[in-house]
Amino acid sequence: MDNNGKVRRIHLLGVGGTGMGSFAGLLKAAGYEVTGSDQQVYPPMSEMLATWGIQVLSPYSPANLEKARPDLVIVGNVIRRENPEAEAVRQQNLPQMSFPAALETLFLEQRHSVVVTGTHGKTTTSALIAHVLVAAGRDPSFLVGGVARNYDANYRLGRGPHFVVEGDEYDTAYFDKGPKFLHYRPRTAILTSVELDHADIYRDLAHYQSAFENFVRLLPASGTLAVSASYPNAVEIARGAAARVVLYSGREGVSADYLARNVSFSARGARFTIIERGKPLGELELGIGGSHNVENALGVFAAARELGLSPEEIGRGFASFRGVRRRQEVLGELDGILVVDDFAHHPTAVRETVSAIRLQYPSRKIWAVFEPRSNTSRRNIHQQEYAGAFAGAARASIKIPEHHDKVPLDQELDVPKLLQELRQRGIEADSALDVQQLVDQVSNSARPGDLVLAMSNGSFGGFVDKLLKALSSRKPRQV
Repeated sequence: MDNNGKVRRIHLLGVGGTGMGSFAGLLKAAGYEVTGSDQQVYPPMSEMLATWGIQVLSPYSPANLEKARPDLVIVGNVIRRENPEAEAVRQQNLPQMSFPAALETLFLEQRHSVVVTGTHGKTTTSALIAHVLVAAGRDPSFLVGGVARNYDANYRLGRGPHFVVEGDEYDTAYFDKGPKFLHYRPRTAILTSVELDHADIYRDLAHYQSAFENFVRLLPASGTLAVSASYPNAVEIARGAAARVVLYSGREGVSADYLARNVSFSARGARFTIIERGKPLGELELGIGGSHNVENALGVFAAARELGLSPEEIGRGFASFRGVRRRQEVLGELDGILVVDDFAHHPTAVRETVSAIRLQYPSRKIWAVFEPRSNTSRRNIHQQEYAGAFAGAARASIKIPEHHDKVPLDQELDVPKLLQELRQRGIEADSALDVQQLVDQVSNSARPGDLVLAMSNGSFGGFVDKLLKALSSRKPRQV
């Protein structure tokens, strides 16, 4: 610590994760001396940490603490109690905090916290409102769960009063099993949606909704909560907030303060007329496509208006927004085959992503390649929803998940049953145990004019990179 007793050296356990690694970068930008440790660190995070000048110690070991000599240890939620370095932190009585608690203490206490939460769309929505504030000259800080393409980063440290943070409902740390977002001191918030997710930590929908009920009660009476009226349970949850509640919806037939009309899509994104409390404010362009992103943009518009931005300021931010990596991200076109990568894993996200791609590329045949990787998508809890999630795709290939110790055998997703249901809906469907088998299937069978849509909330075993390499090496074919 410095002579005034303030924290100077910070060490992060689990620094190789996207959230923790980005937080390490934010801490470094704020002037702290930062080190981290992990079992292994892979690109791109290993490269980013090196670029930021953050030393990474591996594997986990008590010796790492001797090298780092931290004033504060930040513990990621991937760290278990029995981790040898975590045990050493306790034995040495070193000050420790979870990532969310540290974010609250070191950054949010003195700022206007703008928190984006909900089951779907958190990353894109938080990146969009952060960019709108930047484009309007408000100089915000932000920390989001994906790489914002306008900044090629997950974080930004600004001098303005606003700090945009993606509010995750997952648990905080091994010593704090409450949701992360309860630490974020929201003054303005967007609630995008509420559907059962994270089945490994939430018993049922009521348990899941209780986390959001606790979150909205954190908002002060002087704050604002923008809520999607497309989800009636989200609106019901919002009734528990003392803050001003503003409703938005991109769906026809839904009543809300902010609506979209005359919506159209193209490969460039979306266009729509914004309606504010019954009054048309003009046409807006959005640099990303999909009905779900129009709805996300309405939530941003509602919150930004409450923050004092004009429609023109918001519109400039919308038009110049380039999206987030791994959200409908076009990675290349080889031999006439367009390859798109997306983070979708919940059935609603899969459905909306396939629909968005269908609207953007109406002339292409979509081949959806999906990895059920999350604890929720591996389960049969959404078996029927997945059967309807691929509507608009001509073909679907499913990576058969390996057994996970957190998913009982009788609760696993029934992939053969899913394939049968997809075929009954007119979708050509198959599966594979191995990523390389999927790569071979797609690279051997895809034809010019096709669009391959990869969906996974993980690395998918390098599927996309392997596919691009395979397509680049094959001989051109005739349509």
